[in-house]
Amino acid sequence: MARKNKQNLSAIGVGLTAKQMKRRKPIGSEMMREIEPLTENQKKLFQSYDEGKNLIAYGVAGTGKTFISLYNALRDVLNPDSPYEKIYIVRSLVATREIGFLEMLYGNLKAQETISFWSTSFIRGTTLDKAIVIVDEFQNLNFHELDSIMTRVGENSKIMFCGDATQSDLIKDRER
Repeated sequence: MARKNKQNLSAIGVGLTAKQMKRRKPIGSEMMREIEPLTENQKKLFQSYDEGKNLIAYGVAGTGKTFISLYNALRDVLNPDSPYEKIYIVRSLVATREIGFLEMLYGNLKAQETISFWSTSFIRGTTLDKAIVIVDEFQNLNFHELDSIMTRVGENSKIMFCGDATQSDLIKDRER
């Protein structure tokens, strides 16, 4: 396994790694701006991510849960030395929600095959290897959806849950 990873990371062509060449538009982490945590809790989220932990980012709207999770995931996926090749943002299909700021990023990152949005409805039957999985708005997932997502996380992958239970769109008690 280590040998295969090493081959994928060696420089080829005009200084691009095999990992970068697989993408249609090879964009590296040098194109990202560095961001700093604004609060103590954001600092803890950065630290926990850097320690390699699977995370639950829980807080009210606007605290940066999804933004910081996605920022850290992008840093890793765009880094040719990391084992991660793709980001999967997974959400439950609930008609009343919008993807928000993620819509702005989606076009460019999808074109280079760095990021994919998935619904919990279509995740069965897959294994997500070498991936960072961000489960957004996890408070809207029922037990079956949570179980489906957690059992799809494969080798060299990590998972992060972002949400706020006070904003649940689940109506029936048996769904919560």
